Amino acid sequence: MRILKKILIAVAALAVLLLLVNKGVNIWVNRKLPELLSDKNKTAYHIAYDSIKIDVWDGSIKVKGIRLTPKKAVKDTVNKAGIYARIESVEVKDFSSMAVLFSNKIKARSITVNKPEIVFYKKTDNAMNSSKSIGSEVVKPFESIVTVSDLYLNHGDVKIIYVKNNKPVLNAANINIKLEGITVSDDILKRTIPFDYKTYSFSCDSLYFKNNAVYHIKAKNIQTETNGLSLKDFEMVPEMTRRQFVAYTPIEKDLYTLKAAGLDIRKMDWGFKDGKLYFSADALVLDKVNANIYRSKEPVDRPTPTHLYNRMLRDVTFPLRVDTLKLKDSDIVYEEEISFEKGPGKISFNKFNLTALNIKSDEGHDKMADVKIRMHCLFMNASPMKVDWNFNVLDKTDGFNIKGSILNFNIKNLVSFTKNYSNMMQEGVFDEVYFNINGNDIESKGEFAMKYHDVKVALYKKKDPNKKNKLKTAIANLLVKNDSKDKVKNVAVSVKRNPKTSFYNFFWLNIQEGLKKILI
Repeated sequence: MRILKKILIAVAALAVLLLLVNKGVNIWVNRKLPELLSDKNKTAYHIAYDSIKIDVWDGSIKVKGIRLTPKKAVKDTVNKAGIYARIESVEVKDFSSMAVLFSNKIKARSITVNKPEIVFYKKTDNAMNSSKSIGSEVVKPFESIVTVSDLYLNHGDVKIIYVKNNKPVLNAANINIKLEGITVSDDILKRTIPFDYKTYSFSCDSLYFKNNAVYHIKAKNIQTETNGLSLKDFEMVPEMTRRQFVAYTPIEKDLYTLKAAGLDIRKMDWGFKDGKLYFSADALVLDKVNANIYRSKEPVDRPTPTHLYNRMLRDVTFPLRVDTLKLKDSDIVYEEEISFEKGPGKISFNKFNLTALNIKSDEGHDKMADVKIRMHCLFMNASPMKVDWNFNVLDKTDGFNIKGSILNFNIKNLVSFTKNYSNMMQEGVFDEVYFNINGNDIESKGEFAMKYHDVKVALYKKKDPNKKNKLKTAIANLLVKNDSKDKVKNVAVSVKRNPKTSFYNFFWLNIQEGLKKILI
């Protein structure tokens, strides 16, 4: 009995001691944690809050009504720079009281940030533009106070505002983030992504991003996780008018207006290895793309060569693989303008559907399958058009084959291009058009065939584009063979490439050569 009594007394004493230690640790942690968050913290930010609840026994912390401001802002309230934030609450789970006592840092399993409203005032062009600045201005200050394995952010709003004009560079609404298996170190902070992770997910209701002086990007319903991404209502549109863009760019350059109802990337894998980006996906699908490509001929020609797509993919400096690229039910318009007074000539490809296979960079490959592109659409929203286009990335001559057909094309539909671009109108029908062209970076050769009837042209005066040049029109119609007599006429075509022009210009010159040989 005496032994049992002694054991009970010892257990009771130990329990009392543990309670006293726990109470002491609780008191100490409750004093220490506010110090970590106060002005004595080693970051560049002042942290204030409405309330803090600490449960050492449960290993949890809950902070409400958090305000974060740069310490410099206390002295300079006019010139804003850095991160400002308001956070409804932060919850920390499974934290180590010993870490708080001995390392002046909160170490925990997870942290949950609820309803943060974050604004970053971007003072210079380079601020927050690189992984180095993100690592030093965002990740490192956070990591100096809290080290966690898992991070959850719920219903956040983030803005980046350029101080010089007080306009947003980025605006993201209702962000939700899950990062699990986080690792941060001094070496990792130097990487392109300044932290490691095992899995992630990200969602955002809407995103606006001004990526350069010309364009902004918008998207809605963004959803991405470790192996996939989807979004709705994507757009990349210019913030300049066409006149402003032509004045802005010193050389001939395309202006793009791109919109898509949806984008879906499937079985995606991406990241950085040894500081180099890699990206792969089984499929990238764009739905209902509406693309306008505008080119003015007023600026000077591009002084450098324009490479064909073989070379462009060879020049990609990171491992890239997209097994299947699809454009579905899309509309593509190309406009070219000699002068603003005359207006642009327009060509359209409507109900455009494209499938491209085996898109890869040549990084690490000695042998590669051909890139195969299959396309069908309504040319000028009227005539069925089909194209098969093949090339191999490893072919240093940039060889390609492109073949296809256009059926039942009323050439009046080209007036929207030829009238403004070349002072010409035409009528008649191309019943059948076929082409099969083999080429490379230097030249092309191939076959062109056409069946047509009732072709006539009308030429207009350069100085008065609304007035027909009757003499030239009469001569032109004498030269034009206006009917193929219900036969398909075949000719050989051969074209030397101008290295400063695009693949599409090169392709068009082959079609133009075939038309000249058959019609004149």
